[in-house]
Amino acid sequence: MVTDGSAAAPLQTLSRGITALEVLAGADTALSIGQLAARLGLHRSIVYRIVRTLEGHGLVSRDPAGDLKLGAGLATLARNVSRDLQTAALPELTTLAHELGMTAFLVVLDQNEAVTLVSVEPRAAFAAVAQRPGTRHPLDQGAPGRAVRRLVTRVPGERFYETSHGEVIPGLSCVAVPLEVPGQPPAALAVVYLTGADVEVEAIGRRLAQAAHRTR
Repeated sequence: MVTDGSAAAPLQTLSRGITALEVLAGADTALSIGQLAARLGLHRSIVYRIVRTLEGHGLVSRDPAGDLKLGAGLATLARNVSRDLQTAALPELTTLAHELGMTAFLVVLDQNEAVTLVSVEPRAAFAAVAQRPGTRHPLDQGAPGRAVRRLVTRVPGERFYETSHGEVIPGLSCVAVPLEVPGQPPAALAVVYLTGADVEVEAIGRRLAQAAHRTR
């Protein structure tokens, strides 16, 4: 007979592995075992075993210095997440990125957070701002989150688009519009750029709204 204690142990290990992936996804650079252990609040030996398991499944890899980063196996896992929505939005995201010279991305609702599902960086930009898939933040923080929240609460905003400045990442601004596609979770289309850049926010909002209409 399996006791409650023995049944809980594998779940703790699974939770730690998932948390390790979330920490790596949120890091600006690759992390050493020691850095990851410190952020997880776990002993290095425990983190080493977690990492070895994740490496075995291709979910974590190492850079030339031996530091840890997300592995290519995650792309396979994420490939079918809201696949129809990704397929519908990707052409518009690509057009937006190259036309506006900004990173364009698709955000979807995941429980009470907005999560970046896919992003496209512009071809010709001298320095593009990255928006990594998997990035998440609360619905009341950042333009994409508030755009998604409109669809959840059905409360319209003052404008047809949302803006934010340095709320999620200091120094970065964002414009977003809600995206509602039948059969798909509440979502938003957005672009991100350096705060202080000379941009016409309302014109960007209109362009995003056009892209959202075409994605439906």
